[in-house]
Amino acid sequence: MRTVLFACLIASAVIALAAGPWLPLSGDGLHDPENPGIALLQQPQEALSVLAGDTAGNKVDWVRALRDNVISPRAHVADGDLPEVLESEVLMTNTSDTPYVVFPHKAHTEWMSCEVCHEELFRSEVGANDISMGHILDGEHCGRCHGAVAFPLTECNRCHSVFRDKIPAHLVEQLTPGDR
Repeated sequence: MRTVLFACLIASAVIALAAGPWLPLSGDGLHDPENPGIALLQQPQEALSVLAGDTAGNKVDWVRALRDNVISPRAHVADGDLPEVLESEVLMTNTSDTPYVVFPHKAHTEWMSCEVCHEELFRSEVGANDISMGHILDGEHCGRCHGAVAFPLTECNRCHSVFRDKIPAHLVEQLTPGDR
């Protein structure tokens, strides 16, 4: 199973690298180049090149663009209050032999309100979520956004970033006796 997941991630990375930064809409394989309405749309090169660069996915660092006030997305589909920005981080240790995952609430709650993820995608209770790379690759949990509107799943080290021998002090308290 792990070999299949790894192969899928490698294949995705190769495809992403081969795609280049931003194709014109008429040549991206998604838009109909014969549709006259395509002339009304802004080209990705024009729209995205003014934003902070990234090395993955659509080549935009969306968190930096948000923090630099270059973009201002809505927190809800319907107009509403700004989301409550949470500073907390969650350490996920059920990662097989890969480094642990730190989920940063701040980078997520700057974008959207809590109810976007809780309680449908993630239950708020510690240990209540059966998260796996298989589920994520199927578009569940983190996979609902990552690989679609957030950096792609080929960027393993962005999530799997905490080595077992270098756990930050503020996260040590989240370890269970079996993780120590």
